[in-house]
Amino acid sequence: MTLSTPLLAAVPLVASLLGPALSGAAPEQYATATRVPDTPARPDVAEHDPAQDAGVLSYWTPERMAKALPLGLPVVFAKGGLLSSLAPPVTGDDPAPPREATRAGVSHRSARPLATTTGSRWAVGGAVTKTTGRVFLTLNGVDFVCSASTVRSRNRDLVVTAGHCVKDGTGAWARNWTFVPGYRKDGSQPYGRWTARRMFVAGPWARAADDNHDIAMVALSPSRGRHVADVVGVQDIAFGSPRGGRTISFGYPADPPYDGRHLVYCSGALRDDPYGGTQDQGLGCDMTAGASGGPWLSRFDTATGKGTITSLSSFKYSDDQRTMYGPLLGESAKKLYELAGRA
Repeated sequence: MTLSTPLLAAVPLVASLLGPALSGAAPEQYATATRVPDTPARPDVAEHDPAQDAGVLSYWTPERMAKALPLGLPVVFAKGGLLSSLAPPVTGDDPAPPREATRAGVSHRSARPLATTTGSRWAVGGAVTKTTGRVFLTLNGVDFVCSASTVRSRNRDLVVTAGHCVKDGTGAWARNWTFVPGYRKDGSQPYGRWTARRMFVAGPWARAADDNHDIAMVALSPSRGRHVADVVGVQDIAFGSPRGGRTISFGYPADPPYDGRHLVYCSGALRDDPYGGTQDQGLGCDMTAGASGGPWLSRFDTATGKGTITSLSSFKYSDDQRTMYGPLLGESAKKLYELAGRA
């Protein structure tokens, strides 16, 4: 399906969340799966070189960053078990989320993470407060924000996010793409910011905006000669995890009742897509636009703030705004990761 513009409207986990381990310009290039004898096939990936974005750091003035709009979670209409289209973008005139969501998202803070929550501020600290960050980007001439996480990789420059935070489905690639790890509520950037050196999305996302493949990897340019992994650390990533179990997700939701200034988390059990339209799994989560691309972690240790990324925030159904869906990280995502990690 194709995302609307300019405003665009897990996997499984094994360990429990209780206790210390809570369980433009450049043309896109497609790597086909055509095999040549004795030559390994390149993965089905769309790549983009954002070299035209020279001066991106000066582009993101404090004023532009403050005015950037939350890039909406694609909202999918469910009818007869089929995915038909995307809902209109969320606007300031839309009704506020349920009171319970407002309480959880804005007021609840706890020194002890909840085993089940649909949206609470993360006040425990740990590595996740540095590895998770906000993404600032320009898509079809409009400035937006998303979420992303650093991930362990060979090049020490890799972040993972949602495909729709990097490329508008079959449409344009994002410009001015910048990652700000550990973003703070006063707008400060304690660990600096990194720009995109190379962008990668799965071929099915670039060709058809397939929600099963709403995944992107971005190789970052060093900042002041330093790799992002060496400055803020990384989260591990796993592919082909079993379905079901529990997860904890993180992001910077920016539509009401959230304001994008706080790291928020959801935690609970995973369930299959009830409409059968995707292979994604759902998590009870009230996070709103701006949280797109935030990591879902299994085997999460509250003492260290580290876990294993097994999915990310992708979309919601039109008739269920209380459930977030995330794609399975399977063989396609693994090939995407391996290619991006060598960039």
